[in-house]
Amino acid sequence: MSSNQKNSSVSQSKAGTKHEPTNDASSDISFSFDNNSELDPRLLRALSKLKYVKPTLIQEKAIPLALAGKDILARARTGSGKTAAYSLPVIQKILTAKATSKLTSIHGSTRALILVPTRELAQQVTKHINELLIYCSKDIKVVNIGTNTPVELQKPLLLEAPDIVVSTPFRAVAQLEAQNLVVRESLQTLVIDEADLILSYGYEEDMQKLLTFLPKFFQSLIMSATLSKDVEKLKHWILRNPVTLKLEEEKDELDLLAQYCVLCSEVDKFLLIFVILRLRLIKGKCLIFVNDIDRCYRLKLFLEQFSIKSCVLNSELPLNSRYHIVEEFNKGVYEYIIATDENNLKGEKDSDDELDNNDYATDNDEASKMEQSQESNPKKKKKSRKNKQDKEYGVSRGIDFVNVAAVINFDFPTSAKSYTHRIGRTARANQKGMSLSFVVPKKLAGKNKNVSCPTTENDEVLYARVEKQQLEAGRTIKPYTFDMKQVEGFRYRVEDALRVVTRIAIREARLKEVKQEIINSEKLKSHFEDHPKDLNFLRHDKPLHPTRVQTHLKDIPTYLMPRIKTLRVPDTTTEGTSSNVGYVPYHKTSTNRYRKHKGPKFAGQKRKNDPLKTYKTKNEEKRKKQKRS
Repeated sequence: MSSNQKNSSVSQSKAGTKHEPTNDASSDISFSFDNNSELDPRLLRALSKLKYVKPTLIQEKAIPLALAGKDILARARTGSGKTAAYSLPVIQKILTAKATSKLTSIHGSTRALILVPTRELAQQVTKHINELLIYCSKDIKVVNIGTNTPVELQKPLLLEAPDIVVSTPFRAVAQLEAQNLVVRESLQTLVIDEADLILSYGYEEDMQKLLTFLPKFFQSLIMSATLSKDVEKLKHWILRNPVTLKLEEEKDELDLLAQYCVLCSEVDKFLLIFVILRLRLIKGKCLIFVNDIDRCYRLKLFLEQFSIKSCVLNSELPLNSRYHIVEEFNKGVYEYIIATDENNLKGEKDSDDELDNNDYATDNDEASKMEQSQESNPKKKKKSRKNKQDKEYGVSRGIDFVNVAAVINFDFPTSAKSYTHRIGRTARANQKGMSLSFVVPKKLAGKNKNVSCPTTENDEVLYARVEKQQLEAGRTIKPYTFDMKQVEGFRYRVEDALRVVTRIAIREARLKEVKQEIINSEKLKSHFEDHPKDLNFLRHDKPLHPTRVQTHLKDIPTYLMPRIKTLRVPDTTTEGTSSNVGYVPYHKTSTNRYRKHKGPKFAGQKRKNDPLKTYKTKNEEKRKKQKRS
């Protein structure tokens, strides 16, 4: 029951049956589990309104165990419905407790704490829970404290004692230390979503502090896309005799995602992304991932030269603007998002258990030595940016992007874990999708200094690791070869566009975008709450134009278009004939149309008088008048 099904017109269950919701949804839908557990009728009505049907595999296995009070450690791929797998039992347990306790001393206290690694995911989880609470919102209240609102301003929200609190570990510890949030006696369930990222984002110390504020006995649910040493560490800290669910995908689900890779140089990356987007070789919405913020704006300015609109999503933008961009993208307002995957800022790397061979480990050691040498050399140090970056930003982790046709790894991820989370943004909720990754060979890395990315030096090593992990999971990454002869005619246009996108232009675009989004963010806080219709006028894909836009690059001449085979459609205008008449030679007409039509006034007419004979001077005209007189 992934939330992606909300926007689809017809939802399909695992068995492929369809369900059309009726007025009495609770009688139509019957969620049957192994231990005969059932959900509240109000939850069934909410699921019917959201056009959800039979539970997915993770929900079918996890919900009965959670309702029975078991601690769970579940591993399932992104987009498999993990959010509903823990949200439904948490809500059901609170409804049952409130019905049996008769509103005694336990009433008015926080019973569930949900921890997520990023603010974007906290917002998404809160929204999903509110959708499930549409028919019981008066009985259960949920609050998101993972925003960037100051701790003091969040105190009134927590004084109302919400039943469910969604937060990042850092914000939760801040509220617990300020005693705005007290859960020592009331907490019943602790949920950790995307657990493989909690410690890699630097929350280890926060998690240790958080455990000191929790009661001795409580139920724990840990959800993760991968099982690493970080997850094992959380398992020993929190879980008690857990049930481990390692759910493998069926063959039909594996076929939903098609993975491709292209070996190319840095300049060819820009050439191929131009061909893909300008010729619309991929139909639908695309997520394009890069590895740092400068690359994000370089690619946006490059695409602007060809009048290709795109949105930028990175940690420098205000939180409200990031929320709005994701929501508008899900609604279909924008087609292309260029997102930064800034896991290197958080120190996210593959753990030791994810490294396959000693060769990979040694390559990583060499890469780390190179980084240390660059840090020790003051000449190679780059000046730190003045713009503040959100450390709790993460757009490729758990965010539910709706109907994404393709994920393009413009810069190859810096870890196999990051690759798994990136491609998980597509092929969700029984929908097909594809991923295309650009891999720069080591011999070509760093040759084009103006457009090069420092992480490309390890692309081959990381790609080999990713390829092996995908093979173990039953997936294959197929090589995708472009016919470079057909797209070679676009190279001079691409090089012209890259020359205009300089470092100064990127810096100006970066500052301009942040200023614009800060203004938009302030409007989103106050003005747009009172005037929701004005959101239609707020666009995040407007051109930045800090560089000279070359107008001749907008259109593509026909002689540059590659030869693409198209379907032959019969001509229905005349009976018994077809539009496929073969080769028709060009015949030159015998008449000269330019000589025939010299002008609209004298077309097809002969001159009556000779201009030389009819020419008269003033003296001749006077003489004629005198003779007449």
